[in-house]
Amino acid sequence: MDETPFVGPTSQAVPAVSAEEMRAVDRVAVEDVGLDLPRMMEHAGRGLAEAVLDRRGSGPVAVLAGNGGNGGGGLACARHLANRGLSVRVVLDRDPAEVDGVTAEQLRMLTAMNVPVEAVGGVGSGSDIDASLDGVVVDALIGYGLSGAPRGPAAELIAAAADAAGPVVSLDVPSGVDATTGEAPGAAVDPDVTATLALPKTGLAAVGGDLRLVDLSIPATVYGRVGVEYDDPFGDGFAVSLSRA
Repeated sequence: MDETPFVGPTSQAVPAVSAEEMRAVDRVAVEDVGLDLPRMMEHAGRGLAEAVLDRRGSGPVAVLAGNGGNGGGGLACARHLANRGLSVRVVLDRDPAEVDGVTAEQLRMLTAMNVPVEAVGGVGSGSDIDASLDGVVVDALIGYGLSGAPRGPAAELIAAAADAAGPVVSLDVPSGVDATTGEAPGAAVDPDVTATLALPKTGLAAVGGDLRLVDLSIPATVYGRVGVEYDDPFGDGFAVSLSRA
């Protein structure tokens, strides 16, 4: 773990974690402490929605989402934004029937709300998805679970985000970027802001754009159990801006 690449608003050093360390944090939070995934997903989605609201002008929002926790956070974000009357659409990197677990629960809520949800199947068949990514683009495709270069529809949506005229907001780690090293083995999102979760990932030191740290309500005892020295960076808020040291 690199302990000093990031600094909080009060000049407090904020430790960074590798992807492996973050997996351990998530595991202990869920299995030992009982902080379930739906609850953390809600915190992630709300923090991401706040980051979008900070960047949004008067235009629409397009949420690009995959499966798993990162995609679920993006879908929760879409719901929070729709609840505030924003024009929101979701573009999935797979058929909705292939979305599972708690992420599928988020998708069902959006469907019940009549938020437009598109499958990405048409992208590889000549659909001009990039031309319609107006306003803010939310990148919730892959996150810290990246394994190798993005492929297929996810890679095409990453390319579409690169061609978007408006600001791009990534959740946790820009899709295509290795959370630990900051390297991009293939196509990768170049965000205007990254809303990273719980603690910054070491690879974000090599990523451009603004950095926002979102509280997942993980208690300090979890970090102690996985060997991360933790000093609460949030103070009396639920998100803080970080600088790269």
